[in-house]
This record gives sequence, structure tokens and C-alpha cells, in this order.
Amino acid sequence: MTRFEFKIHAREGKARTGEIAMMRGTIRTPAFMPVGTAATVKAMKVEDVRRTGADIILGNTYHLMLRPGAERVARLGGLHKFMGWDRPILTDSGGYQVMSLSDLRKITEEGVTFKSHLDGSRHSLTPERSMEIQRLLGSDIVMAFDECPRADRPRDEIAASMEMSMRWAKRSREGFDSGEEHAARSALFGIQQGALDEELRKISAEKLTEIGFDGYAVGGLAVGEGQEAMFATLDFAPEQLPDDRPRYLMGVGKPDDLVGAVERGIDMFDCVLPSRSGRNGQAFTWNGPINIRNAKFGEDQEPIDNRCSCPTCGKYTRAYLHHLVRSGEILGAMLMTEHNLSFYQQLMQGMRDAIADGRFAAFAADFRRDYLR
Repeated sequence: MTRFEFKIHAREGKARTGEIAMMRGTIRTPAFMPVGTAATVKAMKVEDVRRTGADIILGNTYHLMLRPGAERVARLGGLHKFMGWDRPILTDSGGYQVMSLSDLRKITEEGVTFKSHLDGSRHSLTPERSMEIQRLLGSDIVMAFDECPRADRPRDEIAASMEMSMRWAKRSREGFDSGEEHAARSALFGIQQGALDEELRKISAEKLTEIGFDGYAVGGLAVGEGQEAMFATLDFAPEQLPDDRPRYLMGVGKPDDLVGAVERGIDMFDCVLPSRSGRNGQAFTWNGPINIRNAKFGEDQEPIDNRCSCPTCGKYTRAYLHHLVRSGEILGAMLMTEHNLSFYQQLMQGMRDAIADGRFAAFAADFRRDYLR
């Protein structure tokens, strides 16, 4: 069985399509990973997540270490068995959530101490502990532990943070490698930092490449800098990373973000947007997003999207979904999430096919014409 192998099958410009082979299955790239924060993709059963076309999902180290606890998940057979998902799982390192959700956190060279957002209990997260938690969960793709500063911080602060993240990356590598059986069947990704600064990102990429990882993430984006600044950074950041390894843009994003990032050489994505938006009444369509709560949909007997092949669009009308969502019915959240996740996977499949056929530039232009009109 293959531990981790990335093959690029076709290219068009900077865009690539290929496959990541792992022991629990193959991941087609460009890939979108639905977010299963607390061992569940909200409002979805795992078999339905798979039916949307997802090859891999994401689990969250921070949330799972707090509840139900990594040691408990391990005693129950690991995250895959616990949630009933038998394909690859990527787990983030917990670093971003510590920075964004926790009160009274303290960052030192050793790691981060923080108070839980759930009950105020005190915890410590270091590169070594992050690797241990992800090992206990049984993650297939483990993320190195890093710090993610805001892009609007002074350059010297961003530089110091990046340098510490690179030291943490080396400790993450050593901690992961000490995992023996888990390390023999899983992969470790490093995370490039440096905010919007080309020079700092180049230094980060060089240090990560020197350590050596199975894949590389572009971290520190989608944190409020806006699409224009994100794309400007992606014009140089992916090319600073090894060409023969997957490139993962963390926490992105809107459908037009995905298309623009694939154009710039990104292979993997995750984002809560399709599921969170679905629960809040927003549906993504090939003609742009719609708010199903709007009164104009109250008697609309069309599906959410005539071009969508998901079960929701095959059976239910906008009028019915409008009623469910306006009434706060649980089924509304379920059906809207199913549609959005299906739409995202259909978009990824469309990009994979277009790159393979040498027509990605036309696909992207047509997509933007319809989606952004």
C-alpha cells in the first residue's frame, strides 16, 4: 500500500490536476475538503458527504482535544471509526483556533498556553503535543504546528512569528517522525507563513523545503486581507514551494476564490463556507449565490440550480427550501448543506476535467462570467 504519492496528470498554465494516493484512498486534485470540525460535517451523514464527491475531509485538532478529547477518541478506535468515515482525514494543527478562539493565551518559544473557549480550563499546545493529538486521532495528513499572525501586523512581528513557526515546523517534523507506526502510514505537511510579504514567504519556503515535508500549505491568508491581496500573494507564494508536492491553501474559500487559486497553482482547499452558508440560508449556484430566505423564492418552483445534479436539486423546490429555512426546520439546513457541498465538488470536478482537456482558461472565464454577473 502507498503511504503518500502525488502525481500530476496534466497542467495548463500554473493550474495542475492529479492524484494523491494514500492507504485509505485516492484524493483527486484540485481537491476541496469539507470541514468536519468536531468529528462531523455539520448537518450531513458521512455517507452523504462521500456521495457529494468528497475524497477527504478535515478534522479540527483544537476542538477535538477539548471535546471529546484525543485520548478518548484513541480509546474508541480513532477518528475514522468514531465518526464512520473510512477515507483520508486531514487534521489541522490547532494553532489557528488557539489564536482566534481562546482567551488569555500566552505564546512562548515552547508553545501556547490558553484557556478553553468552552469552560475556561487551561491547556498547553506545543508542536510535540499537536503531533501527539493528531496521532491519537489517527489523522492521515497531519499539519505542522504554527502561529498565524494577522496580515496587518508590523513586518518585524510577522517576520519573528514566521521564524518561530519554522522552528516549530522542525519540532513538528521530529515529533511526527517519532510516531513510528502512525508516521509509517500518514503524511506531514509544512505551513508557509510570511503574510503578504514575498521575501518573508521565500525564506519560509526555503526553511520548510530544507526540513522536508510530504506537502506544503500556504498559511496566513483568508484572515481578512481581501481577495485582491490574497491573489497578489498567490501570484508568487505557490511557486516558492516544491513543484512536485501538493500545495494546500488553508481556509479558502468562496467559489471564485477556488477558481482563482487553482489558476495560481493550488491543489487543495478547505473551508466552512459551504456548510455554514447552507445552514444560514445561502445557496451557491453557477449563476452566483442566492439567499433562499428572500421573499421572491416563496413560490418559486424551480430547483436551487438547474445545472446541479445533487439530490436536493433533483427533488425539492426553492419554495419548499424557502419555507424550511424561514421556519427554522432542521431539514432546511440539511438540504441546503447537501446542495452547497455538492456544488463545490461539481466545481472541483469541472476544474479537474477542464485542466485535463486543456480548456481551463475558457472554463474559468465562463465561470466568472456567470457567477460574478
